[in-house]
Amino acid sequence: MAESWATSGVDLHLEPVGPGGLRRGLTDALRDAVRTGRLAPGTRLPSSRALAADLGIARNTVGEAYADLVAEGWLTARQGSGTRVAERTVVPPSDPARRPRVPPRPTHNLVPGIPDLAAFPRAEWARAARRALTAAPNDALGYGDPRGRVELRTALAGYLARVRGVRCDPDNLVVTAGFSHALRILGPVLRARGADSVAVESYGLDAYWGLLQTAGLATPALPWDELGTDIGPLTTEGAVLLTPAHQFPMGMPLHPDRRAAVVDWARHTNSLVLEDDYDGEFRYDRQPVDPTPWQHRGHAALRQRLPVGALQALDPEHVVYMGTASKSLAPGLRLGWMVLPSSLVEECASAKGHSDTCGVLDQLTLAEFLNSGAYDRQVRRMRMRYQRRRNELVGVLAAQAPHLSVSGAAAGLHVLLELPPGTERSVIQAAVWQGLALKGLGDFRLPDAAGPVRDALVIGYGTPADSEWAGALDALLRVLP
Repeated sequence: MAESWATSGVDLHLEPVGPGGLRRGLTDALRDAVRTGRLAPGTRLPSSRALAADLGIARNTVGEAYADLVAEGWLTARQGSGTRVAERTVVPPSDPARRPRVPPRPTHNLVPGIPDLAAFPRAEWARAARRALTAAPNDALGYGDPRGRVELRTALAGYLARVRGVRCDPDNLVVTAGFSHALRILGPVLRARGADSVAVESYGLDAYWGLLQTAGLATPALPWDELGTDIGPLTTEGAVLLTPAHQFPMGMPLHPDRRAAVVDWARHTNSLVLEDDYDGEFRYDRQPVDPTPWQHRGHAALRQRLPVGALQALDPEHVVYMGTASKSLAPGLRLGWMVLPSSLVEECASAKGHSDTCGVLDQLTLAEFLNSGAYDRQVRRMRMRYQRRRNELVGVLAAQAPHLSVSGAAAGLHVLLELPPGTERSVIQAAVWQGLALKGLGDFRLPDAAGPVRDALVIGYGTPADSEWAGALDALLRVLP
């Protein structure tokens, strides 16, 4: 019995010291922990016997301290529910009229880049996790290969070849904790190779530019036109970062001629193309990649299909292919991958660390998810859901705001809505007061990007739950000019 009460309590850090003896010291320490918020209302405290054993004091001393604090109103004690921190009412400021007016917390979220987290396949993932853990050898729980578990690398190599046309061997694949982690690995490797800059697109995510800059690399912006990113200004940069399948946030694929041209540039200058396969799996106008094996297609046919296939297929030794499970499953999994040229594998594995830094159980689960076909089913299921939402969004905008142009709707989880010049900031501010989280195109523009500034909204339609979707659309319509 001694073991049962000793191991059933909760841990609690207290220092019952001070004048007045142990009872007074313990009472003061508990009161201070509650007053400062270290013990939140409703927190269950250890039993008097367990806390006495932990502190090495008499049980009666703990019981008397608890009784004092119950009498003062700091704690509550009920038969069957133990001793808990009492609920407290927060007293409002004495002069609420002087408090600054603050916007309401967002009720609706149309921020791009986030999937519908409520649609995560919890039951299927749990079954895959159970099967993967049961089958895992004991050494899988060790420190592991810095490239990641071979089971996941093998499964990913087959999946990416089949679905995205990627040409890779499991030995050339490195598992990462998302896209940002991949850039944290690549940045120092490129710098050590002598690169001083990585050209980037005029529009994108500042977090990625910042990671490259932290590695000591300049990030010159490439201009943008109706064919996508203009790679003409590329000279001798060590690398270029592109989202060729579905540019974020502009929403269009890189033109086939420019795809071929950037690979030619990388080949002739011995540079690298860093391919962010953004939204590659979520296309609504055609299949993600031509199912015909790449070896048996003519050059013209390959170029024709490249807008939806991986750029990496043109030259695996000069393109670093990067993808994640953030959109297809959930960003919280922190699982991504790099398919590397042979010359970069050892350097990137070493830069990642001497052992694997990504959770092995999630890696094994994703491998099982891929091999069982559950990943394909989830992607197809979500593609249909997102396409339905996209159709509803585009339809509502066409009916209620026909004067505003929509683009970038062929893939992904967002559309671009053009606004009248000079109205973007006012629309974003109006959205704040409507309780609508929304992003403008200006939020994604590189500060030194050339060319005219465009006013537009980048409207994400992946995040809202089904029950909130209609309300989000109504809020959006209320703020449009």
